[in-house]
Amino acid sequence: MAMTADGKIATANRAVHSFGSRRDLEHLYGLRATVDAVMCGARTVEISNSILGTGGEKFRRRRLKNGLAEYNLRVIVSGSGSIDPEAEIFKKKFSPLLVLTTGRASPKKLAQLRERADAVKICGKTEIDFRVALRWLREQWNVKRLLCEGGGELNDALFRAGLVDEINLTICPKIFGGRAAPTLADGKGFGALRAAARFQLQSRRQIKGELFTVYSRQK
Repeated sequence: MAMTADGKIATANRAVHSFGSRRDLEHLYGLRATVDAVMCGARTVEISNSILGTGGEKFRRRRLKNGLAEYNLRVIVSGSGSIDPEAEIFKKKFSPLLVLTTGRASPKKLAQLRERADAVKICGKTEIDFRVALRWLREQWNVKRLLCEGGGELNDALFRAGLVDEINLTICPKIFGGRAAPTLADGKGFGALRAAARFQLQSRRQIKGELFTVYSRQK
């Protein structure tokens, strides 16, 4: 994730979805080249018009060098199944596209998704059970390393489920402000300090105005 100095991942109206430098984008593609699958929330996919691709030939070669498939699997999370069936990501067929959803998705929406995605997995009645979802990805799609690219509510759900092993966070020299601006982890959050997800800083490096950090989960 890229975050402003005041902890925001987008402006209050979600109009800004990419504010990091070219170096940060290269960093993102570099991370994708180390994983079996990339996961993103439906709203984030729609706003950014993302296809969750590799980033070009350079990074496809890097994936092969890392012993991975040429293209990463793509995972969309949509608890209500409401992602636009005409979204750009459905038009690109270079790698399998999987959708995680819940029993809240109507039969009509499920039918639309099944026409466009390679697989649709219902992982709970009203909320996605990410332990079930990640087990399915491991067992059925051989996903051993998964990269999540937000948004904030998806991140929050993974933190609360205790499923985040590492955070790659770019801190950018900008201030967005605004009570409604999304943060790294929105959603329900933790109700008490003692319950908070705890991480420790593993590395940091500054490149011009940006700070690239890596945190690992405390055991």
